[in-house]
Amino acid sequence: MNKSTLALAVAVGVLAQQAGAAGFIEDSKATLGLRNFYINNDNRDSAATTNKAEEWGQGFDLRFTSGYTQGTVGFGIDAIGLLGIKLDSGGGTNGASNNSYGGTVFPSKSNGEAVDNYSSLGLTAKAKISQTELKLGTLQPKLPVIVTNDGRLLPQTFQGGQITSNEIKDLTLVGGQIEHAKGRNSSNNEELSIAGANGRTASGRDSNKFIYGGGDYKITKDLTAQYYYGNLDDFYKQHFLGLVHNWAIGPGVLKSDLRYFNSRSDGANGNDSTYYSSGNYTGSTSGRGKVDNNLYSGLFLYTVAGHTFGGGYQVSNGSSDFPWLNQGDGSSAYLTTDMQIAKFARAGERTWQGRYSYDFAKLGVPGLTAGVIYLRGDNIDTVGSNGRENGSGRSEWERDITVGYVVPEGPLKNVGVMWKNATWRNDVPGQRDQDENRLIVSYSLPLL
Repeated sequence: MNKSTLALAVAVGVLAQQAGAAGFIEDSKATLGLRNFYINNDNRDSAATTNKAEEWGQGFDLRFTSGYTQGTVGFGIDAIGLLGIKLDSGGGTNGASNNSYGGTVFPSKSNGEAVDNYSSLGLTAKAKISQTELKLGTLQPKLPVIVTNDGRLLPQTFQGGQITSNEIKDLTLVGGQIEHAKGRNSSNNEELSIAGANGRTASGRDSNKFIYGGGDYKITKDLTAQYYYGNLDDFYKQHFLGLVHNWAIGPGVLKSDLRYFNSRSDGANGNDSTYYSSGNYTGSTSGRGKVDNNLYSGLFLYTVAGHTFGGGYQVSNGSSDFPWLNQGDGSSAYLTTDMQIAKFARAGERTWQGRYSYDFAKLGVPGLTAGVIYLRGDNIDTVGSNGRENGSGRSEWERDITVGYVVPEGPLKNVGVMWKNATWRNDVPGQRDQDENRLIVSYSLPLL
């Protein structure tokens, strides 16, 4: 039994003795989230092996969050139960092959066909003293150095421990360690990796130790400064600095979001080619090498009378691509350019973007929103499998359109419908053009 499993068992045992205490039951909450998810990927205008990927399913996300027992140290427990049911994924359109771990939405059988359903259960023991909280078990952190992905039928989860403290006014401190990840299209816990050394491939490498920590400090009510550190053992060390400011200008508000990442090699990644990151290293197979990246970005959004206008710029300097926890089954990075299809974070890539969205409540239609984002990245250099440059100064662009409606009142209150459309084009060697549509119907039902 590993340390985290033993600690969780002990915590649950202590909790069982105090479960009847006041506060544990009274402050408990339970909700059932329903998500009907359809996705269609069209690669027919490219040399992709699979021309079309299409899946449709119904997801159930049951969550229980307890209160805390009485006493100087309060104890509690959270639980998350996930179930995905296949509604359609036949005819070889699930985006999987015989040797893959999963399709676009569902896990795959050994022959590449989608499973009929998949499920998982996650438990989290927690303890609280004053304004400091410890959690151990299933986690879904959303921090600059580790972000939970929720872009499919069911969300990604992690296994580990995290402590959060708000003892000092206007300062939130967070620290933790992650050992495994469960992908959004999987029922199994996997170890951690990065693109280029991906642990889901036959020759891939992975790690079971990701340490992170940092904090947010509210300098004023409109200005927040951030620092975070992340270390994936044997892969990379990463420092993050962020500054978020809201400034009332005329009738609207200007939000400035500035971010900087410094990422460097750690352990085996510095000398073992099987641990290398994807990037732009000539003389190395497919341009892989040790982590070496500095990423700068700024995003500016001005909101007025229901309109939001925005623009931003990002530079990814260094010989490697920007690194983040990436097991190869779909993951998120804390980037202003992390879009529906692409992330725009290749070695040397420079990306500008423009955004616009509108809240139709200003026109008397509450719950209806729409938005569009356009990004273009250039200065992309790539290296082929022979170790020689096969693409210089290449580019990519993506356009994302989102329309959503949440019923504001009546018997269907809180039912949400969303359509997400994305178009991605590029001239990067070995990459495919892609069109994607997602249709999502969701509802959250309070049970407690």
